[in-house]
Amino acid sequence: MVSNALTADRLGLMACHVCGLLCRRGEGAARCPRCGASIHRRLPDSLARTGALLIAATLLYLPANMLPVMSVTSLGREQADTILSGVVHLLHGGMWPLALLVFVASILVPVLKLLVLGYLVLSVARRSAWRPRDRSRLFRLVEAVGRWSMVDIFVVTLLAALVQLGDLATIQAGPGATAFGAVVVLTMFAAHTFDPRLIWDERGAGHDSGGDPR
Repeated sequence: MVSNALTADRLGLMACHVCGLLCRRGEGAARCPRCGASIHRRLPDSLARTGALLIAATLLYLPANMLPVMSVTSLGREQADTILSGVVHLLHGGMWPLALLVFVASILVPVLKLLVLGYLVLSVARRSAWRPRDRSRLFRLVEAVGRWSMVDIFVVTLLAALVQLGDLATIQAGPGATAFGAVVVLTMFAAHTFDPRLIWDERGAGHDSGGDPR
């Protein structure tokens, strides 16, 4: 049973969040003897920080998808495209693999990341002991796929750098690209500030899992 498992926390040990060294928990503030970083049983204020970052990312997600991410000026005519309209143009141009990649990485992945992280924060705040192994896997999956949501920004950057044709055509990143980049960065920080060990605290030896123990 998980509740009877011998853990480092039960033995009074803590892992350094910087170098990974296993250290013994003592009184007062502790520092890693190898790298000097401050050591905590759990990341301080993990739920509050993660929740604040998720709220900010959610608020920015709407303008990120409604505002143009790219503006093309050709022969005096300007065309601005959002992420979704760019996907539609790629489909009309027969480039469905690229359209699918942009849709998944730039629309589907950010939404799933916000939903999964939000669910994990709420489940820990409510002290849920439901399937901690599966919730831990969800968190690792979010960490693994989160970086691919930057593909749209990479495409805009490459086009702006490579397809500059003087007076014939210019490509510029739009305000939607800025908002989308902010969403990606905020969700990356949210995943970084969330302490997945909180998921297991309710299955431990009577520790309080609803807050942010240090």
